[in-house]
Amino acid sequence: MASTMISLTRAHAARLGTASARRAMTAREKDAGRPCGRASYIPTPESILFVAIPFLVALASLSSAQAAGTGNGTAAGSQGVNEHYTQWYTGSLVSPSGALTKKGVFAWEPYFAYSQPVGNLDSVGRAAPIKDRAHMVSSFTLYKYSITNSISLQMTPTISYGWRHGGYGGTTSGTKMGDLPVDVMWRYLDADPKRYIPALSLFVGVAFPSGDYTKLGRAEDGVGTGTYTFRVALTEQSTYTLPGHHELRLRTWGTFRRALTQAHIADISSYGTSAGFRGLAHPGMYGESGFSLEYGVNQKWVIAMDLARDWANGSRVRGYNAQGKYQDVLGQASGNWVIAPAVEYNWSPRFGIIAGVTAIFAGHNTGQVISPQFAFNSVF
Repeated sequence: MASTMISLTRAHAARLGTASARRAMTAREKDAGRPCGRASYIPTPESILFVAIPFLVALASLSSAQAAGTGNGTAAGSQGVNEHYTQWYTGSLVSPSGALTKKGVFAWEPYFAYSQPVGNLDSVGRAAPIKDRAHMVSSFTLYKYSITNSISLQMTPTISYGWRHGGYGGTTSGTKMGDLPVDVMWRYLDADPKRYIPALSLFVGVAFPSGDYTKLGRAEDGVGTGTYTFRVALTEQSTYTLPGHHELRLRTWGTFRRALTQAHIADISSYGTSAGFRGLAHPGMYGESGFSLEYGVNQKWVIAMDLARDWANGSRVRGYNAQGKYQDVLGQASGNWVIAPAVEYNWSPRFGIIAGVTAIFAGHNTGQVISPQFAFNSVF
């Protein structure tokens, strides 16, 4: 599974620290007023560098090792070497899967989650109850198609609906679509379980600003960033046979995101501004690293667990409020730890389901969120 859903949960959790995003920021107001500039971009050489470095690392790791690949069952290249049967997987709740292993294969995975806020973590990680309970139901769908035996394209649209309790707000004005990530995935090292060589994959992509973020009718409608966001990830996958002929699959990953543009914002926005505001916003960099374990009870049943660490720099908002006063506001950095136990059931190499829960159990400047979720995995 892809990690987009946990990123959505992290973004949702970040809104729970206070009733207002503005109160959650460290303000640095400047007296010298200056007009808001046009949207700025990361210089071209720096943008190229962000893409080039992962590719150079990938090329340096190339090996002549040959093996089956990665994925769910033989259709997507299960690495299992069990002499009695081939282990089937759906993939854990959080870990991103690598490129498909056969040209022309299409994977479709609809994913459903409910986010329940249960607390707040302050700047030193101390837990405190919250009154502003911002609930959310969301559906995230993974579409993946392999254009070669080692390169796949992936798109992961998300829709959501949110509401608040306790007199702190209402609901979204309807079902909202978030920003749209599109990635190219390259498995540059095939796995060889007999030689303990893992499969290694590189993701590079962009999230397009399709979600609402400015001139909102209500604050709950703010589900987008308004920026084009560069995305890169490195993933590892390996499978081992334990005593009793049980397969254990390990995944590790690291992801990084950085906005390539700034967002023009006006009035109520997803950055916590209010009516009358005019200016620019730039989301902070953020990323995630983690590992997952999937233990095959038998060919069809798998127990899965993820452990991940998220981090994010604060967003910067600059502009003029309704009174004409210039503001330069920098949000606080945040981070959290997420655990995600789940159970998988696969009735064939191509079809399976997974159900479990993700829970933020530690961190700082973030909300504590529990999110039950399930997904249906299919490969054609």
